[in-house]
Amino acid sequence: MNYSDTQALSAFTLARQRFLRHRLAVVSGLFILFMAVLSASAPLIESVRGIDANEVDLYGRFALPSLDTWLGKDELGRPVFVRLLYGGQVSLLVGLVTALVAAIIGTVVGLVAGYRGGWIDALLMRLTDSVIALPLLPLLIVLAALDLNKLGLSEIVTQSENISLYRIVAIVALVGWTTVARLVRGSTLSLRERDFVLAAKAQGASSLRIMTVHILPNLFSPIVVATTLSIGNIILLESVLSFLGLGIQPPVASWGNLLTNAQELIFSAPWLAIYPGAAIFLTVIAFNFLGDGLQDALEPKAA
Repeated sequence: MNYSDTQALSAFTLARQRFLRHRLAVVSGLFILFMAVLSASAPLIESVRGIDANEVDLYGRFALPSLDTWLGKDELGRPVFVRLLYGGQVSLLVGLVTALVAAIIGTVVGLVAGYRGGWIDALLMRLTDSVIALPLLPLLIVLAALDLNKLGLSEIVTQSENISLYRIVAIVALVGWTTVARLVRGSTLSLRERDFVLAAKAQGASSLRIMTVHILPNLFSPIVVATTLSIGNIILLESVLSFLGLGIQPPVASWGNLLTNAQELIFSAPWLAIYPGAAIFLTVIAFNFLGDGLQDALEPKAA
């Protein structure tokens, strides 16, 4: 093991120790892992218990929690617990995928702006500022309400069961990359003046190689922290749009449209709103605590 490997291992060990001292972050990480595994096991639970999340049972409408129906049944007699797990699959998937796509866009914009500087930096940062200045929720509502048939997409695509999921990912990622872009640009401005970058330039390395091989690996910490913190906000935005009927559309379940279905039954069957609402609240809080813990661990000077 050479010196650089030993140094990297030491830095990782110190980061892990700092993270483990952040009790809320550790608990939040375990909670997120538990929710992800539980949501992913929804088909297995269906199979083992011999139930169908979409099967209508009008005789079992609003059944209370029991050994057979752990969280009761909804207004159509469908098992709430399994539908909540399927909703978790969609909401967590939207949060993770959208955050990754937004992080990739933001990293590219910030890296190019910070390294190239000059008019390219000015142009990309004014573009970033313009996106930040837009009223987020009204913009998302307008974009989510667009008729896809009028955008020239084929009928096969627009009639797909998962088209609402793909659209939410694209829409939120389109406006959610700005935080990562600004963080990456700031870090790149500092890194491009470091000795190892100047040495790479002196050896004739291309700009693309310097950005991807020498600078990008050193941007890992701010990118991971910003991406983790954004997942909670994205889940919240997806839930809001789905609650307004502009997000994930039935029969695909998400925590947001489960809340939509429950809003007219809030007085007669309040548990139908409490379960998805609590899932959204706890998951968003958990991602925020996890992001804080990662920031303390990976960027101790910024904490």
